[in-house]
Amino acid sequence: MQEKDGWVMLLNNQLKQDKSGYHIINASISGETTGGGLARLPGILDKNKIDYLLIELGGNDGLRGFSPKLIKNNLLQIIDLAQTKNIQVLLAEIQIPPNYGPRYNKMFSDVFSSVAKEKNVALLPFFIASVAINPDLMQGDGIHPTKDAQPIIASEMKSTLDVLIK
Repeated sequence: MQEKDGWVMLLNNQLKQDKSGYHIINASISGETTGGGLARLPGILDKNKIDYLLIELGGNDGLRGFSPKLIKNNLLQIIDLAQTKNIQVLLAEIQIPPNYGPRYNKMFSDVFSSVAKEKNVALLPFFIASVAINPDLMQGDGIHPTKDAQPIIASEMKSTLDVLIK
């Protein structure tokens, strides 16, 4: 899928049309882990003026079976870096397929609520929840949304962010 078809670009187009007063800088890299995000964050923060940081990381860590303790530690460090620059942090909840087993899935999902509580940051609900349940809106891997799902994600994300971003 091309970047212009993704939910971030669609959301930015809507924000511009609505004169919302904010836009999204998409610093994501496909396949990124929390460790990769942590390593790249200082450079991103140095190059951009950022008021809010939406962290949507952890899925690739979970799919690779990384330790929830490692994921949590990386997320805590990312938040610390942002907060030292007075950036308000929003953390997106991430879910992984159930085939990782109930024990790992529980430990994994608990990371996000635990981090949000510990750092007193907003926890956004799993942002593709409404499309993940529809096989027609998911790619063959059952993990990534299709092009048709992107406008739905953009609309739902806009509704969520409009409440949180002042």
